[in-house]
Amino acid sequence: MDKIAVLQMGPYPAWDEERLNHRFAMHRYFEGDAATLLERHGKNVRAIATRGELGAGRALIDALPALEIISVYGVGFDAVDLAAARARGIRVTNTPDVLTGDVADLGVAMMLALSRGVVGADAWVRTGAWAANGGYPLRRRVHGKRAGILGLGRIGTEVARRLAGFDMEIAYSASAPKAGAEKGWMFVADPVELARRSDVLFATLAASEKTRHIVGREVIEALGPQGMLVNISRASNIDEEALLDALESGRLGSAALDVFAGEPRLNPRFLATRRARLKRARRWASLCSTIWSRISKGVPCRRRSSEDFCACAPSSSTPRRICGSKIARRCRRVPARCRWRWRSAASADRTCIITTMPASARCGSRSR
Repeated sequence: MDKIAVLQMGPYPAWDEERLNHRFAMHRYFEGDAATLLERHGKNVRAIATRGELGAGRALIDALPALEIISVYGVGFDAVDLAAARARGIRVTNTPDVLTGDVADLGVAMMLALSRGVVGADAWVRTGAWAANGGYPLRRRVHGKRAGILGLGRIGTEVARRLAGFDMEIAYSASAPKAGAEKGWMFVADPVELARRSDVLFATLAASEKTRHIVGREVIEALGPQGMLVNISRASNIDEEALLDALESGRLGSAALDVFAGEPRLNPRFLATRRARLKRARRWASLCSTIWSRISKGVPCRRRSSEDFCACAPSSSTPRRICGSKIARRCRRVPARCRWRWRSAASADRTCIITTMPASARCGSRSR
């Protein structure tokens, strides 16, 4: 019996690829010439295996006359043209609740890492700055702060339950008050007002045309220079230009981001903003693939090998360079090859943690 032809939109983990390849005739849309693939095999494809951010558009659906099902490897299905599928009687499936707790865990971890300076402190020790400059600058506590949950669906509810363990005040925005909200959680209909009364704002809502850029300039301004934004929903829910403007100008305190428009090709401003530094956190890969940070007292600025590095830190009056080649030593001048931007200790510490995780673990269209 011939295997069922399946159009695979993107790569999956090896253990899933092996099972799929064994049971089905898999056609990898993301490799080679897609137009040629559809011309040769499109008429026989009965299923699409996709991911939340890849989806399946109308043009693709129309090119597959035998299509019966679109299976989303993950929760979000906002990138699938549901109208086109409905018109043809094509089933659309996803995997709700499989990673609800995992995404909530990650969101809280991102908040803690950002608030407590976990990534920066790790680099502070590894680069020798601790021995050279003393203790890492004090950071902010989390317990007792005010948390705002924008979208109290499955993920948002789990995030709120975890934050309650830190004695945080919980407020949320949704289309209407939620019957499942626990006692003490405050409903705030207006996202701007929610941001205004929050120290940390979590974006956990479903993505749709209605929610596009719901976290825009007004919400970001309301969150303010001491506020933190944590996005574990879809990139389309955030106005990235407004976010970058606020981070660069200091009108927003910090942001921890798991998703981006056009990923993996980020807006170059995330990499080249004048008021931020980019540093790959190789030893923190389980939480973050990269960190975008500006540390008021010291910043790793270049690393050539595991034992040969340099880090820059301003003293009270004169910039210093801390050089490390197995041992750290100080000198008073900063060579041109040490690329960095000195920020006085008086300037606020603004940090943006950029994380990546499997698309199947993102919350996308989860708040239902």
